[in-house]
Amino acid sequence: MSKGFSKTSVGRKVLMALSGFFLLIFLLQHFIINSLSVISPDGFNSTSHFMGTNPLIQYVMQPVLIFGVLFHLMMGINLELKNKQARPVKYAFNKPGENSSWMSRNMIITGIMVMLFLGLHFYDFWIPEIKTKFINGDMSGLNAEGGMRYFEELQHKFVNPIRVGIYCLAFVFLSLHLLHGFQSAFQSVGFRHNRYTPTIKKLGNLYAIIIPLGFIAIALFHFINSSH
Repeated sequence: MSKGFSKTSVGRKVLMALSGFFLLIFLLQHFIINSLSVISPDGFNSTSHFMGTNPLIQYVMQPVLIFGVLFHLMMGINLELKNKQARPVKYAFNKPGENSSWMSRNMIITGIMVMLFLGLHFYDFWIPEIKTKFINGDMSGLNAEGGMRYFEELQHKFVNPIRVGIYCLAFVFLSLHLLHGFQSAFQSVGFRHNRYTPTIKKLGNLYAIIIPLGFIAIALFHFINSSH
């Protein structure tokens, strides 16, 4: 492997890690807002309306987020292809299962599964919001009866058991992706310390389990409490 490729590969990994940190923060914020739909429907409605009508969020943060998601996916695929090109020969006695975890060897698979889920999520929520606000010109956040529409629309999406099952499965893949990605991001930016790395690993594992599990609990809560 040439020095030029090595330096370029390190740079890509750093950019991949930075975009990953950004998405981790967004995921936590998204989870907190969605949690309001369980503990305070009115709080969820008001927060969703603020997020959906705030110009800074809509015209600055939202495009940045979409770019971050696409960049993270493209960079991950690029790194995977470059790594395979750098190691074209697979040795007969190579035993990857003994040298690395399943998550680290299949980050591209779990990542693509998460991105496919995001496509469904955009179809369910983002595209209808864009149509309502920017095509129909309705920024009121109200339904036909004059109440706030966000909680009602969220619950409606979790009536179908197949859709709920897809959501739950997607968050399992997200958990698998995060179990390796969280600590890998810290390593990519050069943060390695005998004292702090074990703590970061534990925090990463907790994040990778609790946040996806929380999303699954929210989906199941609305499915159980929705009218079938």
